[in-house]
Amino acid sequence: MEEFNEGVERVTAGLEKKQRIMNVDEKQRVAYHESGHALVAYSLPNTDPVHKVSIIPRGLAALGYTMQRPDGDRYLMTQSELESRIQVLLAGTMAEEMIYQDISTGAQNDLERATGIARSMVMEYGMSRMGRVNYRESNRSPFLAAAGGEENMRSHSERTAREIDEETKRIIDESLEKVRHILEVRRAALVALTELLIEVESVDASELKRIIDESSPGPVVVPGTLPQTRAKEPEAADRSEGGAAEHSG
Repeated sequence: MEEFNEGVERVTAGLEKKQRIMNVDEKQRVAYHESGHALVAYSLPNTDPVHKVSIIPRGLAALGYTMQRPDGDRYLMTQSELESRIQVLLAGTMAEEMIYQDISTGAQNDLERATGIARSMVMEYGMSRMGRVNYRESNRSPFLAAAGGEENMRSHSERTAREIDEETKRIIDESLEKVRHILEVRRAALVALTELLIEVESVDASELKRIIDESSPGPVVVPGTLPQTRAKEPEAADRSEGGAAEHSG
């Protein structure tokens, strides 16, 4: 099983680069960065389970990685799942900001992927305040397709393009605030996981669970991170013994 897991990691993250030596400060920063990813992934609903967290460099550029594995095959993703994925991606840079009051270039790929998901939510999936409209530009003109010609077709105005940018930024900004809340609530777990990573370099799922459970007792899902559900009718709520549960964004 260990050889199988190593094979999966080689395919997904690349070969280990143990000869790539980081200085102490960079190693600690990478540990906080990856701990942020792992902690938010563990705390949020609708995320794939964290399989492993490591600060051993792999591949061409990765100085560390957090590996998540789905429980089974998936063919669709919901809005809340995409929002959770964005938040996990943003957790590394937010952890750096909280600890160092500064950020590094290590989040470049995370920001690229998070922004891409947010923009797709706005332009393709109808998962934003701009409504259920597809704004994605097409590279093929339907009038020239038969003749084999191509031209760039813009299906929206410059004003709509600005609104798309603003809505994409809103999704990212709101996700950052939710991530900040999670990391503030579980800051002790963030520090504990970072210290363990610096010591052993790799942490598996069972050790991650132990660290988080010991450092931040309470519910796995941080309060305030569950998606909103439809409110009960007033009469039904009055008859309910426990009342309606409180959720936010």
